Amino acid sequence: MVLSGGMDSVTMLHEYADTIALAVNFHYGSNHNDREAACARYHCKELGIELIEIDLAFMGQYFHSSLLDGAEAIPDGHYADENMRSTVVPFRNGIMLSVAAGLAETHGLTEVLIANHSGDHSIYPDCRPEFIDAMTEAVRAGTYEDVKILAPYTFFDKAEIVRHGARLGLDYSMTYSCYKGGEIHCGTCGTCVERREAMAQAGVADTTPYLSDSNQ
Repeated sequence: MVLSGGMDSVTMLHEYADTIALAVNFHYGSNHNDREAACARYHCKELGIELIEIDLAFMGQYFHSSLLDGAEAIPDGHYADENMRSTVVPFRNGIMLSVAAGLAETHGLTEVLIANHSGDHSIYPDCRPEFIDAMTEAVRAGTYEDVKILAPYTFFDKAEIVRHGARLGLDYSMTYSCYKGGEIHCGTCGTCVERREAMAQAGVADTTPYLSDSNQ
């Protein structure tokens, strides 16, 4: 499974824990990489799932995205706002899924899980159903074992994912979302706004501290 350490992938990790043999976390230079990776380690240890961490530093070096350019480059606003396009890391999921497919075949595994969801579709082209379908076919054709990509949250919104997590008893305080990457979630970037909305819509208490609340 491709595991970031954010809400969506951690929920999937717990939901499918009985069938996950290996998780992979990628370090690609984003503002929040280190904080997400710490959450990925925590949950894999809790569930007894092996975690591999892979350095994709070339993305941070050669790709352009506000997600790679420091906290000050991240726009505030709703996740669906047009200015959130600056946070796109070009073909990020394509690169990660390619590596994950290679890992799967190397380890004798036949499926790769990814936790894209419908809230990502408007901004991130490599989270959309047509991309997942095309990538699935490419991976199947390019592996001897016909490795499949499974993306069971593709048509879920984030609130639905949180409801799944709540039913599993998942503690979301050990997940990280903020694109600015600070010790405390900013509360105003697109991912923070989406996190708060999803928790409220799901009827789950949000215990995340936000800088924007302390500044009021």
